[in-house]
Amino acid sequence: MKTFYTTTAIDYTNGKPHIGHAYEKVLADVITRYRKLCGDDAYFLTGVDQHGQKVQQTAEKEDVHPGTYVRKTTKNFTKAWSALELEYDGWAETTDNEHKACVADILQKLYDEGQIYKKQYQGFYSVKQEQFLTDKERGEDGEFGPEWGEVEERDEENYYFKLSEHVAWLRSFVEKSEDFILPAFRKADVLNAIERAEDNDLCISRPKERLRWGIELPFDEDFVTFVWFDALINYISFAGYNKADGSKLPDFDKLWPADLHVIGKDILVPSHSIYWPCMLHAIGFTDEQMPTLLVHGFWNMNSGKISKSEMTAEIAALTDPVSLVERFGADCVRYYLVRDIHTGRDSNFDPERLVMLFNTELANNLGNLCNRGLSMTKRFLNGATAASDYDDDISKELREQAGVTISAYKEAMDRYAVSEALEVVIKYITLCNQYTDKQAPWALAKDETKTAELTTVLGHLTEVVAIVSVLLKPVIPAACERIQNQLKATFLADVNISDLKWGMIPVGQEVAKPKPVFPRISLEDE
Repeated sequence: MKTFYTTTAIDYTNGKPHIGHAYEKVLADVITRYRKLCGDDAYFLTGVDQHGQKVQQTAEKEDVHPGTYVRKTTKNFTKAWSALELEYDGWAETTDNEHKACVADILQKLYDEGQIYKKQYQGFYSVKQEQFLTDKERGEDGEFGPEWGEVEERDEENYYFKLSEHVAWLRSFVEKSEDFILPAFRKADVLNAIERAEDNDLCISRPKERLRWGIELPFDEDFVTFVWFDALINYISFAGYNKADGSKLPDFDKLWPADLHVIGKDILVPSHSIYWPCMLHAIGFTDEQMPTLLVHGFWNMNSGKISKSEMTAEIAALTDPVSLVERFGADCVRYYLVRDIHTGRDSNFDPERLVMLFNTELANNLGNLCNRGLSMTKRFLNGATAASDYDDDISKELREQAGVTISAYKEAMDRYAVSEALEVVIKYITLCNQYTDKQAPWALAKDETKTAELTTVLGHLTEVVAIVSVLLKPVIPAACERIQNQLKATFLADVNISDLKWGMIPVGQEVAKPKPVFPRISLEDE
């Protein structure tokens, strides 16, 4: 199975990443790590969208060249992704020469085939969304809604992509597809948007007199291409589409079609569910080559959304990923981001809940299990697991639930329901802690006739710690690596999920002295 997980390129509305960016990237990172755990040749591409009117305007305000501005702001994002321990395989910057060449080739091809034409347009333009509007964008009161921001009249000549010629195909494709849009409830939004797009072609250029910071049209040097035929194409250009001889980009045929595009619901329509598939269709991609769109919701704060396109300076400061990692650690932030939001739904960003989930589920629950299992093995069994012929019903139940947990975890992760997968694992950890309390190994150690029972119980604790360290590694990789090091079971790093089962820890496995993997945190200490 070939996999290719890609996330949207990042714009420069604010120049810094925030919690919405971080969630999207961590979600993609977790999914990719999980697919690699399954043995898939997964590839995670992310990057930065560096062209456009907003970039040019911000650079002018700072009195710097746009190239200087994007190099500076790109560092803000790469710093954040490093802090969050993202492990991406490909990095996309739309100022890259290979990307620009790919965009130019596609534009020329479509122009030669009559898919791009020039016309004069007089109408309304959204400065905020950087697009021309039609009467279909008006509300019931006849006015353009606040989502469009400042709207001004313009009379301008530009190049257009014949989007309307592909709408009938798109409608049929979306209607019959079961996995183009995930979660499925977003499909209705796309079908409604298609109806609004059927009579309109897409403006894909800006005159250089208004915008110079972009990729020049290969057939008209007085214009640059706008975002749709630049940023969206990064998904295929950095996957090696039409790459030049000697390029270090990956082999496109090995990566495409992309199994997943991870995007926010604010850019589902029209860009990713209408413009993008129609562009691919025009280029010559088949239905089978269309990517699946995994659409995540917003983080809300004080009843206001935290999307990538709208962010106040105050909220940005509170939700800066680097600051959050510096305060709470990467394990805590990564865990919270994918634990407290069900994929596709909105959630409320709450620092108190971030701390509560970490302390309750990791520090208290998993941390307690690790500490008790390893410390008692060191103390009562000379630091190594041992053979035992003792068995009882609750030990059997714990073993049986291992298989149930692994199966349920895989089922949830295969649906990209990371939060549900974590619930399953935490439930199993809780069961093991209850098992520990019932068996009371500290009491068994005081009775020389209970050595077999003690050996079985501690062996079971060690086994559970090993299993959950594999299951949680896509989410909290550094913490799980520390756990496996304390188990002295570094071989677990190479375990395939299909091979994970009860009995991973051999008899005689030596363990190290436990050290706290999840030290408790407190908001009051900050």
